[in-house]
Amino acid sequence: MAGFDVHLDAELTRRPFDQALGHAADLATGQVLHGLGGVDGTVAEAMRYAVAGGKGLRAFLVIESARLHGILDAHAAPCAGAIEALHAYSLIHDDLPSMDDDDLRRGQPTVHVKWDEATAILAGDALQTLAFELLAHAGCPDAARVALIAGLAGAAGVRGMVGGQAMDIAAETASQPLTLEQISVLQAGKTGALIEWAATAGPVMAGADAGPLRRYARDLGLAFQIVDDILDVEGDVATVGKAVGKDAGAGKATFVSLLGLEQAKARAGALVDSACDALTPYGDDAETLRDAARFVIARKS
Repeated sequence: MAGFDVHLDAELTRRPFDQALGHAADLATGQVLHGLGGVDGTVAEAMRYAVAGGKGLRAFLVIESARLHGILDAHAAPCAGAIEALHAYSLIHDDLPSMDDDDLRRGQPTVHVKWDEATAILAGDALQTLAFELLAHAGCPDAARVALIAGLAGAAGVRGMVGGQAMDIAAETASQPLTLEQISVLQAGKTGALIEWAATAGPVMAGADAGPLRRYARDLGLAFQIVDDILDVEGDVATVGKAVGKDAGAGKATFVSLLGLEQAKARAGALVDSACDALTPYGDDAETLRDAARFVIARKS
């Protein structure tokens, strides 16, 4: 394991998915709150507000991929906190009037609605920088820590999430709707890049082969976005926790508009099957990750 002492410990026993998801979310939130310890003021309050109430799926992927490689929660927790802090920053900024202009997030007023736009921008900026501060404390060798930091910067930047968001904004005023291939590329950056980083954090920390989890994450990330498109059609505000029907109202091309509702569901199901198959090298020990993939297409929010 490339200079990293793994642990055969009861803590590394596989948990049921619901427990593992909640456990990872709690670990990640705890890391963010610890990082904000002793900091008062409106921006810090908005940061705490923004990280509360999420499902913690990305944190779960970090903790579970670490467990598969014999890495204890205490060593992986800073990575889980980092990905949730960065994800929260992206949601704050996505919700701004200059982008998606949303009033609801996770069933609560968005940060710029609850406070103001300046607070939202600063809270997002501060969560982004906090993510990298947390990563500096990951419990792994220096080379792995540098790889995690560089990987998250790439996944979050213009080659990943930011680039995907820019493509999404440009598509709203384009003369021609995006093709299915173009939407897949867009979502691989906007949604998939952070999911891939999270799912490969464990092998990166351990100096192990990240290939199987990278394949898993790419299929999972695309399935996640297809389900988001489906929920925008079939979901309701009370359950989803944010506005629905916005894509159709804006005339945006989505997986649903291009494939049709039933074909979109079938595509998501096939991607989940492929994601589960990618975990074959881990055997039954990866069943919690398979449960996560099944959760993605069954979720209602």
